[in-house]
Amino acid sequence: MRVFSRRLRLGMCVAVALFGFSASAAEYPAPKQADWTARDFRFHTGEVAPELRLHYTTVGEPTGEPVLILHGTAGSGTNMLTPAFAGELFGPGQPLDASKYYIILPDAIGAGKSAKPSDGLRAKFPQYNYDDMVAAQYRLVTEGLGIKHLRLVLGNSMGGMHAWIWGVTYPGFMDALVPMASQPTEMAGRNWMMRRMLVDSVRKDPEWKDGNYTTQPRAVQTANVVFGIATSGGSQAYYKAAPTRELADKLVDERVNAPFTADANDFLYQWDASRDYNPAPGLDRIQAAVLAINSADDERNPPELGIMERELKRIKAARFYLIPASEDTRGHGTTGIAKFWKAQLQELLQTAPRGAM
Repeated sequence: MRVFSRRLRLGMCVAVALFGFSASAAEYPAPKQADWTARDFRFHTGEVAPELRLHYTTVGEPTGEPVLILHGTAGSGTNMLTPAFAGELFGPGQPLDASKYYIILPDAIGAGKSAKPSDGLRAKFPQYNYDDMVAAQYRLVTEGLGIKHLRLVLGNSMGGMHAWIWGVTYPGFMDALVPMASQPTEMAGRNWMMRRMLVDSVRKDPEWKDGNYTTQPRAVQTANVVFGIATSGGSQAYYKAAPTRELADKLVDERVNAPFTADANDFLYQWDASRDYNPAPGLDRIQAAVLAINSADDERNPPELGIMERELKRIKAARFYLIPASEDTRGHGTTGIAKFWKAQLQELLQTAPRGAM
């Protein structure tokens, strides 16, 4: 296993050498959105959906090398179309230049505009897990889009965990694998404890009524704010933004009082879906070149556990880049800011062998 230097100076030098001092995000082709229906989709529970709607967004033309990008929990493919992410990656001369790549951004089961409990089934919607979500993505890519091989699978947070599952489930299907803000091991420790508390906040709210509520349970928003502050944002960044109690209170008040439109059943399903995540038993099956990226201040995946260094030894071609923590990083949210790691992605794409398309 090759471990990248953790010193910020080296990372900055590489970025400057490859990308110069560009101050603004580049333009890229207009995204296109569409739906595809998976027929007779079988969930891991044995339940079968005769028709499962899968929404997706693409950037670039189908003639380009296909790249799959996977979003985080409660997000959607379009969440990746930010100046800090797409604006640093999809433009001319950037690592995923959309004139060369066909970029696919699916909405996972239960999120975005794909099928989810709030469509009508409520708590009778199948209890999907991450394996189901990846299986649906695979069917979209292969059956819906007719793609036989991917140049890259890149995912962030939940998408990073999905990327690990892609690597162990469809090992010959991609050349390169970039799981970010994630660990290739069982959901456990504080990460699961906090998720369990989110799920319980919904199920134990009397207003939930076993999923048959008439008004959204009020506990959901507060639990979401607590989880967000506790597990994402970065200690240095939070202290910089709120160095006094008054400023800290102001930040909390803004979050608690912000509009919250999530559906409680969707919310519960999204966080509970990680309950049996565990790609560890299959890591030695991964054939793709792996670049795992985490941040040193990631609250959900703390580097001091040593998990990444231990597990990557089992993969033939794996590298680890740990983004140094600073006032400019955002803890678990750091990897959503591509400037911190796009130089390493560029290097991976330049060196990873190509498989049969």
